[in-house]
Amino acid sequence: MALREAAGRLVLLLSALAASAVRAGQVPLLAWSSQSSLWSPLAAPHEGHVVTETQLAALLDSALNNGPHNVLLLLQDKLSVEDFTAYGGVFGNKPDSAFPNLENALAAAPSSLVLPSVDWFAASAVPAFLKAKLGIAPLHVDQNTLQELKLNASLPALLLVRLPYTTGSSLMAPKEVLTSNDEILGQVLSALQSEDIPYTAILTALRPSRVVRDVSDLAPEKVGRQLLQKDETLSPLQYPKTGTPKILFWASNFSLSFNKTLYDLTNLTFGNNTPVNVDGSKTTQDFSLLEMKYENVGGNPMTVRFHVRNRRYNVSARFWFSLYLVEVIHGGGPVVNFTATQITAPSNYSFSCVQVSSFPASEALLIPGSDHGWKLTMTNFQFQSYNVTGLRFSYASDCAGFFSPGIWMGLLTSLLLVAIFTYGLHMVMSLKTMDRFDDPKGPTISVPQTE
Repeated sequence: MALREAAGRLVLLLSALAASAVRAGQVPLLAWSSQSSLWSPLAAPHEGHVVTETQLAALLDSALNNGPHNVLLLLQDKLSVEDFTAYGGVFGNKPDSAFPNLENALAAAPSSLVLPSVDWFAASAVPAFLKAKLGIAPLHVDQNTLQELKLNASLPALLLVRLPYTTGSSLMAPKEVLTSNDEILGQVLSALQSEDIPYTAILTALRPSRVVRDVSDLAPEKVGRQLLQKDETLSPLQYPKTGTPKILFWASNFSLSFNKTLYDLTNLTFGNNTPVNVDGSKTTQDFSLLEMKYENVGGNPMTVRFHVRNRRYNVSARFWFSLYLVEVIHGGGPVVNFTATQITAPSNYSFSCVQVSSFPASEALLIPGSDHGWKLTMTNFQFQSYNVTGLRFSYASDCAGFFSPGIWMGLLTSLLLVAIFTYGLHMVMSLKTMDRFDDPKGPTISVPQTE
């Protein structure tokens, strides 16, 4: 009984670890509209940034508030950015692209938004978000039934079109399936445009697919900028900006949010010609300060400060730096404090962490000083304020523990197999032979019969 309970708990644990691993995938999201100026040029994040559920909700909320309320949601079962890089190309420059209708729609749309990497859990919540925002249930249609619909520009409508990644025939190649889905998309868009009604279209997927790109058929001159790729080359923020750096800071996503309003500071912070001002920063033997000033964030100036202390610990016989406080000032508002925990490393190292956030669900390393409503998120965070040599970070002290989910799964599986083997060996060794046997040559027992 105890062994069964242990096995049951192990199965539950392995299932939870597998679910968390699957959740780490990303899917692309593409949106375009017949109305212009729905998204600013800075709305699209740089390459490598993973859009979270809060950020995606802010982008869609802005478009639905200012744009058409006739929304077309094209939901594919599985899709990844590798599908575009493997089977798509630059708009109009690749005749064998699997997405001609999609590329033409994006190129001709007055406003569009391309998000290469969206957390698939956030993307799968898009139908529920649109339903709550528009206040209507989605209407499941296809390219045939859509032609019979009569839309009204004054009444909201949420049209849902499902695009399967695979079909009933397992002999179809992924490119053929994607091409078939693109043809369906073209027919749906033609039916909408024939009614001359403003609309907003969103294409995303429920889960990521896995595509191995075949580059054998690509000539060297064809390898260039692909759909969903970015041109920006971002570099770590350094202080001072010229000369020998003393502080280095990098994050693939650096954003703040307040009352469902997102302030993305990534493109304003990292790069060669960013507007951030770090002249107020300073470093000493015991203390360093990285002060980042932005002239216009959401219509107001913003200041973000990282407070770092450097101390010597006799136990380790070396200096350790620790980021212990983050301050945010937006406009003329009060100073918002975040107390940092466990962001520490030897002074000759840098500190790195996949997620440094104030959200409790992500094992928050930043604790708000009070209930001020501000949230801070930094993805792929890396920081160094001592012993900086050039524009390269030193060896990183990572926040992740030694035992990763994969190691735990291997250990628990091994323990389960050892337990089963031990139990079986114990059962075999417990077998006993009988100490008495019947003698077939001995006298038989006779039982007299009485009348």
